[in-house]
Amino acid sequence: MEIAEYLETLGREGQLLAAAATEAGTDAKVATCPGWQMRDLVRHTGMVHRWATAFVAEGHTSYHPDGGLPDLDGDELLAWFREGHRRLVDTLSGASPDVQCWSFLPAPSPLAFWARRQAHETTVHRVDAESALSGEPTAVATHFAVDGIDELLSGFHVRETSRVRTEEPRVLRVRATDEPDAVWTVRLSARPPVSDRDQRGDADCELAGPAAGLYLALWNRLPFPSVTGDASVAALWREKSGVTWS
Repeated sequence: MEIAEYLETLGREGQLLAAAATEAGTDAKVATCPGWQMRDLVRHTGMVHRWATAFVAEGHTSYHPDGGLPDLDGDELLAWFREGHRRLVDTLSGASPDVQCWSFLPAPSPLAFWARRQAHETTVHRVDAESALSGEPTAVATHFAVDGIDELLSGFHVRETSRVRTEEPRVLRVRATDEPDAVWTVRLSARPPVSDRDQRGDADCELAGPAAGLYLALWNRLPFPSVTGDASVAALWREKSGVTWS
C-alpha cells in the first residue's frame, strides 16, 4: 500500500472512532477490551496519536516516551482526541518523504512506517469503539486487512519481545481465503517466531477465513473464523500474542 492510502484510512478511521465514542458515551464498556470503558480507549488512542506525531514533527531519532494519559472525560476528552488525530494526519500528510525519525518495524521509510502503523492502530481501536454499540462494526477492506496481517506476523511477532513461543517446535499457517496468495507460514519455537509469506511444508494448525476476520482475530478481537489441525497452537496464539503498551 502507498502512504497516501494509509493516510486516507487513518483519517477515516479516527473519525469513525470519535463518532462511535460520542454515540456510546465515555462510560460505555468496550466489549473487545475487557475491563476498559470508552474513556480508557479514547485516552489511550489519543495518547498514541500524540506520541507518533512527536517523532515526525520533532524529528526524534531515538525512542521518546509518551506524554501520558490526560485527566479528561466527556466532551472535553472527545475534543482532545479529535484535535490530536487531526494533528497526526496533518503532520504525516505534510512531512517530507525523506524525514528521519525513530521507528520500530521494518519499512521503506520512517514516514511509511508511521503512516502504516497509525492506520492499523486506529483501525483496530475503531473496531473496539464500535464494539460498544449495537450492530456490526464498519467493514475493514480486504487489502488493508491483508497488509495488517503481514505487519503483525512479519513485523511485531518476529521481534525479541514476542511471547508466542513453545519448547516443542510447531508450525502455524494463516490463510486469507478471499485474497490470492495471502498465506503465511509461522514457525514457532523457543525463539521469536519466523514468518514467511508462503505455504511450504506441512502445518500443525491452520487459521483460515476472510482477511478482515483473520486480521481482527489475530489481534484478539474476534474468534478465529476457522481452525484446523492442532487447536492448541491457536490457543497458544490467543494466550501469548497480545501486544502491550509499555
